[in-house]
Amino acid sequence: MAFVLLLIIVAIVLGIVGVVAKGLLYLLIIGIVLFIADLVYVGVRWSRRPGRRPVR
Repeated sequence: MAFVLLLIIVAIVLGIVGVVAKGLLYLLIIGIVLFIADLVYVGVRWSRRPGRRPVR
C-alpha cells in the first residue's frame, strides 16, 4: 500500500510542477496518466482480493 501512496504523491507533485512551471505541460500530462494508472492498479487489486477466509 505504501507503493500506491508513493505513486499518488509523485503524480500530484508532477501535476503541480507541470501547472506552475511555464513550458512543462508534459509533466502535468504525465502526472495525470500516472494517477489514472494508479487508480486502475488499486481497482484491479481490490477486485481480485478474495473474501475473508473463515477462522478455523
